Amino acid sequence: MANKKYKDPKKVITGRKTRWSFVHVWEPVKVGDDDNAKLKYSISLIIPKDDTKTLEAIENAMQAAYDEGIDKLKSNGRPAPSFKAVKKPLHDGDVDRPDDEAYANAYYVGATNQTAPGIVDLQRNPIIDRDEVYSGCYGRASITFCVYNYKNGMSKGIGCYLNNLQKASDGEPLGGMRASAEEDFADDDYDDDDFLG
Repeated sequence: MANKKYKDPKKVITGRKTRWSFVHVWEPVKVGDDDNAKLKYSISLIIPKDDTKTLEAIENAMQAAYDEGIDKLKSNGRPAPSFKAVKKPLHDGDVDRPDDEAYANAYYVGATNQTAPGIVDLQRNPIIDRDEVYSGCYGRASITFCVYNYKNGMSKGIGCYLNNLQKASDGEPLGGMRASAEEDFADDDYDDDDFLG
């Protein structure tokens, strides 16, 4: 009898209605405020509140991460904080980003990794054109939750790590439309006869 493929309880594949924001998946960026912050690939995943399947899976994965890493959350002889009290990466957009329409009626989670994610289309073909992946498009994300304890207990909680992305559909770009160089310079009526004079 064949063994069932192991399923990591800390891993979640989000639904296709997940919207991508603050997309830094081609080049890593500095994540964190301190001088020792590392370069990481990162993305903000906006999950509609009606996607209860994804949200329930995230809650279960965070609980699994907490249960597995509870010893890591202990520091300075103190017990680990309760699951309810521990810092989590899932946030309510209506509460934490009330002025951002993209986050309305949604939860969001920030995911990072020092390793670049694999990025594919719905047929699982690699996406090479960087313009295809932008803040505002929709797709699934493979993410894993783990506990962290930095600076001898000064910063601890549950983190979210980005594994891979699968683009499902285009969406209105967040942060405004960006024109291409061809569009910007398409107007030949500009009078530059005295450019050097």
